[in-house]
Amino acid sequence: NGYEVIDLGVMVPWPTILAAANDNKADMIGLSGLITPSLDEMVTVAEEMQRAGMTMPLLIGGATTSKVHTALKIDPAYEGPVIHVLDASRAVGVASKLLSDTQRDSYVAEVEDEYVAVRDARAGRTTSELLPLAEARANGFKIDLAEKPEAPAQPGLHVFDDWSLEHLRDFIDWTPFFRAWELHGNYPAILTDEVVGETATQLFADANAMLDQIIAEKWLTARGVAGLWPCGREGDDIVLQKPSPLQGRGLGEGASAALAADSPLPPAPSPEGEGECVRLPMLRQQVKKSRDRANMCLADFIDPAGDWIGGFAVGIHGIEPHSARFQADKDDFSDILLKALADRFAEAFAEALHQHVRTTLWGYAAGEQLDNTALIKEQYRGIRPAPGYPACPDHSLKPILFDLLDAPKNTGLTLTESFAMWPTAAVSGFYFGHGQAEYFGVARVGPDQVEDYARRRGVELATAERWLRPNLD
Repeated sequence: NGYEVIDLGVMVPWPTILAAANDNKADMIGLSGLITPSLDEMVTVAEEMQRAGMTMPLLIGGATTSKVHTALKIDPAYEGPVIHVLDASRAVGVASKLLSDTQRDSYVAEVEDEYVAVRDARAGRTTSELLPLAEARANGFKIDLAEKPEAPAQPGLHVFDDWSLEHLRDFIDWTPFFRAWELHGNYPAILTDEVVGETATQLFADANAMLDQIIAEKWLTARGVAGLWPCGREGDDIVLQKPSPLQGRGLGEGASAALAADSPLPPAPSPEGEGECVRLPMLRQQVKKSRDRANMCLADFIDPAGDWIGGFAVGIHGIEPHSARFQADKDDFSDILLKALADRFAEAFAEALHQHVRTTLWGYAAGEQLDNTALIKEQYRGIRPAPGYPACPDHSLKPILFDLLDAPKNTGLTLTESFAMWPTAAVSGFYFGHGQAEYFGVARVGPDQVEDYARRRGVELATAERWLRPNLD
């Protein structure tokens, strides 16, 4: 489109961004955020641009961003134009208006009016009442111990060095793939949609052709690890025993070395018991509920007297040389397609591994027979909430999970300083096997819970507030 883009990459500190903008005489700066800690960093960049006396537009985009967050948090920090760009396809139009002698001023004023309206509406909005933390805990979810899962058939760690991509292909959820290309509709109905059906069908054909090549030529490698550990509950904390060294190594097809069937299982730990324990502090809903609805916390699904919990991390490796080849050939379509398929493989791996855990490693659903449609609809027992998502919104639990799984060694995955996984085609989370376990959103939390959480995590209040900023009341 005639623009020169200086791509600085990921996890770039603000001094580098500002220096590059000055050195290259940039017309504007663009920031993209994939996970919620990026939102705080965007505010920092805006504040530093203001401090440096810069006036160029600041474009905000990415999966975790929104017009509301931009209006409330980023725009007030910088007097220059701050523009939220809904998706990458809109960037050219936004840039054209910002560089136009005739359209710039009116466009910037229009956006600022929208942001002021957002701030005014938010300032006058009545919000749901929050319960004091003690009352929220008293209204916690009471589990039925009759639905508590049995001890795992194969506890401990299980590593999968090269899970079959052909096998994972059968677990792909195609609907998010089409949405990534701004084609909205559910698969497979989208292929015959009157509006986007033809485009979706061609894209689906291109994707499957590349999948054939990826699998045949072994472009990518799927590596993962799953762990199952005895645990207990103390208040809103889940306390588990520090795992022993590797107890099982997977062979790549969903099989793993089994522990002896008659191996005595260690007792569930108590925080005061013997041996090293790991504490997973969880957050509780505080919004006042109607009728008999509980204020949920993930710890509610754990029996204080002794239970089991799992964790996992999976990643797709090997994309770099193929992406570089496409970029060198200026084949943007193939580059984006490859990255989108790597993301689908990672999600498919998470789905396939969870099924293997339910039916074999943990084994509480040994007779489960669900097709991919049923899996996508989550018609199985148990959940796998991930740090950074609604039921477990704090990304800073990922280092604890990665340590439990020895994920860098066992999967090749690492975490950035803001807890993003690298490579980016990766998924991690916890396994809860209780029959009543369900997904929910923690939503807003009050100052009393933030203070309590800081104490339970052993960090300064300011650190806890930074971790929980999107959920602060």
